[in-house]
Amino acid sequence: MAFNELLDQVGGLGRFQILQVLSLISIMVVAFPQALLENFTAAVPDHRCWVPLLDNHTASGNASDVLSQDALLRVSIPLDAKLRPEKCRRFTHPQWQLLYLNGTSPSTNEPDTEPCVDGWVYDRSSSVSTTVTQWDLVCESESLTSVLRFLLMAGMMVGNIVFGHLTDRWLAESARWLIVANKSQEALKELKKAAHKNGVKNVGDTLTMEVVRSTMKEELEAAVTKPSPWDLFRASILLKQILLLSFVRFANSMLFYGLNLHIHHLGNNIFLIQCLFGLVNILANCVALLALNYIGRRVSQVLLMFLMGISILAITFVPQEMDTLRVVLSTFGEGVCVATLLCSITQGNELIPTSFRATGLGIIAICGNFGAALSPLMMILRMYSEPLPWIIYGILSIVAGLSVLLLPETRNQPLPDYIQDVKNKARASTKAEREDSLDKVTRF
Repeated sequence: MAFNELLDQVGGLGRFQILQVLSLISIMVVAFPQALLENFTAAVPDHRCWVPLLDNHTASGNASDVLSQDALLRVSIPLDAKLRPEKCRRFTHPQWQLLYLNGTSPSTNEPDTEPCVDGWVYDRSSSVSTTVTQWDLVCESESLTSVLRFLLMAGMMVGNIVFGHLTDRWLAESARWLIVANKSQEALKELKKAAHKNGVKNVGDTLTMEVVRSTMKEELEAAVTKPSPWDLFRASILLKQILLLSFVRFANSMLFYGLNLHIHHLGNNIFLIQCLFGLVNILANCVALLALNYIGRRVSQVLLMFLMGISILAITFVPQEMDTLRVVLSTFGEGVCVATLLCSITQGNELIPTSFRATGLGIIAICGNFGAALSPLMMILRMYSEPLPWIIYGILSIVAGLSVLLLPETRNQPLPDYIQDVKNKARASTKAEREDSLDKVTRF
């Protein structure tokens, strides 16, 4: 490509590009952990109903002198199906007869129970105070935690839209985009700035307006006709690609935040899981880079999204008691999810032409933010079936992986600058497929 020749003159991959990447990383390091804080500020500790025999010291004084805490808990709180104290109900009256029965023995008369009308008692061994304990967001009010997370993610979505426009006032534009937008003077200025930071000397003698115009002659001639954003929707091939990329990003973001915002459903030690997720993210990015370079964009995404869907579906079949296996599966799913997200972003950047890249990527990012905002609301479905949200996540990942097959491969392909480049590439691909099929037929 012609623009690559200009990049070589300003130093290729040098100090300027490295500083750009480091500045973006510094922003992400500060911003991204804010969403993950919900795992700790909104942690749901173990809880049970407040009962007088255990929690009213005046009423429990005599009983606690005679009976142990476990015995008082047994007569005050019923057991669930797994023979653990109920979290949301208590006996209407103390059931003293239970002290003389085997805990697993059936009772002919079921004692009356009631909700936690006097509040709850929380295990504060790992978290002294959270939004859940502060506002009693448990039992009947448990779904409100999902609503709070939804509001957080919705706020991030609105912020991305609003501040995405505001950044145009102070961020330097891409020189490639400036040339395509028929702003060659500004493009030359940005190229010289990059060359200076890369340590290229005497760039003013070799990089002039005449050089830019001769190198980018075809691009500048095409830039005379200013494209309209509506052209993006009138080109069927480009519209199809953006819709597919938006669906894939929607699924990726929903799964990514579905895992990261609900780690308390995946294991008992949220601190350990969060550390494992952080470590596997680093490894996942390395794996994604290798897959993109050696396998290709399309095949990498399909394989990774299938693995992600299978690992999430597998979690639903693992009992809560097998905590180690659940953590291993969820950590693997997190790593695959991160790798898939990187592959999706790379392919989106390479498919959308430069003249519409900002608009197209903005649409895809909004769809991804919408999926991230919906991910907490999926957990409300746990009220009807415990594994239902994870089943939906797994199926969505597999379906999104299949949709990637409808996108073209972009590895080692030149970046398109205009819609016509996308159309020409599609025609060339169709022609090659027809010639290949004819060749196979004529052999017989």
